[in-house]
Amino acid sequence: MAKGSVAKRNGGAADPVRISKRTVNEIKPTGAEFTIWDCDLIGFGIRVRASGAMSYVVQYRPGGGRAAPTRRLTLAAVGKLEPDKARRLAKDKLAEVAKGGDPAADKADRRAGVTVNELVDAFLERHVATKRKAGTATFYRGVLDTHVRPTLGSKRAADVTRKDIGELHHHLKEKRAVKGADGRDRVVGGPVVANRVLAVLAAMYSWAGKAALIDEGLNPVAKIEKYREEGRERFLSTEEIERLGEALREAETIGLPFDVDPSKPGAKHAPRAENRRTVYSPHVTGAIRLLLLTGCRLREILNLEWSQVDVGRGLLNLPDSKTGKKTVVLGAPAAAVLAGLPRVGKFVIAGETAGQKDETPRHDIKKPWSRITARAGLVGLRLHDLRHSFASIGVGSNLNLPVIGKLLGHTQARTTQKYAHLAIDPVKRAADMIGWEIANALGEPVPSPAVTGGADVVPLRRKR
Repeated sequence: MAKGSVAKRNGGAADPVRISKRTVNEIKPTGAEFTIWDCDLIGFGIRVRASGAMSYVVQYRPGGGRAAPTRRLTLAAVGKLEPDKARRLAKDKLAEVAKGGDPAADKADRRAGVTVNELVDAFLERHVATKRKAGTATFYRGVLDTHVRPTLGSKRAADVTRKDIGELHHHLKEKRAVKGADGRDRVVGGPVVANRVLAVLAAMYSWAGKAALIDEGLNPVAKIEKYREEGRERFLSTEEIERLGEALREAETIGLPFDVDPSKPGAKHAPRAENRRTVYSPHVTGAIRLLLLTGCRLREILNLEWSQVDVGRGLLNLPDSKTGKKTVVLGAPAAAVLAGLPRVGKFVIAGETAGQKDETPRHDIKKPWSRITARAGLVGLRLHDLRHSFASIGVGSNLNLPVIGKLLGHTQARTTQKYAHLAIDPVKRAADMIGWEIANALGEPVPSPAVTGGADVVPLRRKR
């Protein structure tokens, strides 16, 4: 191979070459770290890691002289800068050194001085706000403001250790009551919360390294094991759906009864017990029905505009959802719910500003949902459980998982896979047949189709 070739090695080091686009394209990783130096600009080179990652570097001795320690400064990843621009940047840094400067030390000082609070601010402003959806950004901000700033905010980001993160993770494991800004007690913490804080911190430190705010690779969250989380999926039974339907009809017609606290001011002016009922608008009950009948997420329904409803083809054309642009196929019952909703603004689920010039979507339906589920005897049921129930009914009806995933708008098959255990597969049928044979031999009563989920049960003749 020709002298000066990138591939030529001597003691693990490459011969100096003119660093150019061609040079970069010819570099091949060897499984060990090495550096290729430029033959024209002394101190300018490309560091090639064992993983194959490459970056432009400049090496120098601050103050000059052989006795001075060698410093190496990373300029940028190969690919982010053209070789000629990287060479000019290296010249600028070497010019600083000639004037008595130390760019590597200056960069280290800047990184070391960043506090966690400053890192949080930069992460939220430069990364989360510009590259994440509004709901995700709100979640990140809530996690960092509530759990990270009070504990780690004043520490230097580079000084935060795995022990610090581990203690925070452990502290958040147990649920506890705290007073909110409104003076009310609310429950915070738990394994799920602790794990989400861990995930947000890991994302923040990873971004900070890439943004050169801290040394790349510094991540105190690494190797901290997450807590085991209990599955929170809840699937409504047919009987529970019937109760929910009765509560919805009562809520939108005669209203749901409410109690009055006699100790509160104005209690004596409250309506008589037989008149204490709250009637909910068809938009509230319609939103709940649509969540159950479409499997959509809450914000997909509350943000839905009439212009996005294709009545003729039975579609909802959502311009933005958790997984991006999405088309929802409507069943006839869901289309009927939409047809029965009054149009009082641009949003399907009308809010307080419906019909106004600055109309905004409804924020949530937490209060009516709490009242309606309490009336139906479904305390603790979450709105998102309606989405799970939609999927579980589809799987129980022997629809295949790809179809269920398409209806729910899943972009990855593994997301829908969590519903696979609800399907009655050949193994379940085999277990039924074996069980029936054994039960017959024991003289036990054979289960009815209602107990076995509608499976055909053939009575077997007992042998004497």
